[in-house]
Amino acid sequence: MIMSNKNKLDFSNTEIAFSHKSDKQLKKMAWLFSLMNKSWLVNTGSKMGLLAIKMRLPFVEPIVKATIFEQFCGGTTLLESQGTIDDLYKHKIQTILDYGAEAKTTEKDFNHTMNETLRAIDFAVTNDSTPVISSKITGLARFGLLEDIQNGKGLTKETRREYRNVLKRVDAICHHANEQKVGVFFDAEESWIQDTIDHIVILMMKRYNKERVTVFNTYQMYRHDRLQFLIDTFNHSQNEGYMLGAKLVRGAYMEKERNRAEEFDYPSPIQPNKAASDDAYNTAIRFCVDNYEKMASCNATHNAESCLLQASLIDEKGIQKDHPHLNFCQLYGMSDHITYNLANAGYNVAKYVPYGSIQEVVPYLIRRAQENTAVTGDMSREYELIYSEVKRRGMD
Repeated sequence: MIMSNKNKLDFSNTEIAFSHKSDKQLKKMAWLFSLMNKSWLVNTGSKMGLLAIKMRLPFVEPIVKATIFEQFCGGTTLLESQGTIDDLYKHKIQTILDYGAEAKTTEKDFNHTMNETLRAIDFAVTNDSTPVISSKITGLARFGLLEDIQNGKGLTKETRREYRNVLKRVDAICHHANEQKVGVFFDAEESWIQDTIDHIVILMMKRYNKERVTVFNTYQMYRHDRLQFLIDTFNHSQNEGYMLGAKLVRGAYMEKERNRAEEFDYPSPIQPNKAASDDAYNTAIRFCVDNYEKMASCNATHNAESCLLQASLIDEKGIQKDHPHLNFCQLYGMSDHITYNLANAGYNVAKYVPYGSIQEVVPYLIRRAQENTAVTGDMSREYELIYSEVKRRGMD
């Protein structure tokens, strides 16, 4: 890897990775990740915590907010998230605001999510450090409707009206984002609604990505068809006169996808193994860097090798390190060794910062805790890095 000695990229540098943490904060972080390292505790706590939150037991929310919420979320509101945004920007790290509400079911809920997303765009405009907001189509549309459309099920007069309302909500967000010069990431979701999501997002890219990239689609590279789909949509963008926005992720629904494919007896959309996923992901990175003048991309991964690959390609090609079309992103509260070292080396990197009420973000928090659980009983990667910094500071 070609890299100048000045600000050389080194993901093992825990001094830079945790420079934003005081000794007290680092100890608390080490304690929290040590608990998440116990799979039996996470599994039991997740079930009990979800039940307690649903029952609105008075003592639960303050405990959740002071521990796992504080680690993985920016705040309960946009204003409460300002401190997190400012702290990140001190270290040259940008913020991608993510309203933490999960899939909704009613028109009232969908409109509320739309309005909250519009407020996030307005809030982002006031922060130079917040160039992008994130949204889920299932926060704006009924899952069953998206599934029916993908399956080619005929729409009734009522469901046609429902779909028009979906398009109006998505368009309102993209139009406002384009006017305010804020980007919008639309998340990838389950394969049996993804074609519908792709159709909607490509429609918005054609409409709003004429002069710059406002709208981004997400490509889950653990699906064996997504690399080709990335290439196809890039070619489509060139033929149709718009710029592609592509966020690359490995994926989030692997077991769910495999189980459903088995249940309904169709070929699994998931890659045969991790090596195939990694190969597709890294090939996608090369494709995006090769075409960076005609498209914008975000390398949204916690995989150090994939981040090093993009950084080295940028360096080898002599591209401006913080070019707005070449971005990195990790989740807030995780992989600080990647984020802070990329920022320190001068690359364009952001944290995904979810916000919302405790009730709304609990499903998200449970997933983060489960991701950090060491299934084998060994120390998780996050805990190992934190503990290395604790030892380096002589605190163990």
